[in-house]
Amino acid sequence: MKDDVAGLNAPPAVKIQTLKLMVRISQAANADELWRARSRAAGSVLAMEKVEAQDAARIQGLYDTFEENAKARRQEEPSNT
Repeated sequence: MKDDVAGLNAPPAVKIQTLKLMVRISQAANADELWRARSRAAGSVLAMEKVEAQDAARIQGLYDTFEENAKARRQEEPSNT
């Protein structure tokens, strides 16, 4: 997960928040928690996009990273998601 934010050109607090969002996705106990964590992560990326804090490629990379993490979590425990 840390590698996913290593190239992020952002203040440390933003990087920490991004890591926390990834952890919430990876530790979601059920489908509802996963949906909320994924939505919160997408909202965070949208905010960065709106204030043009990152370039378009990095924004897309963050969206893709959060989506891949959510997909991996869904596949880990299909009975819970």
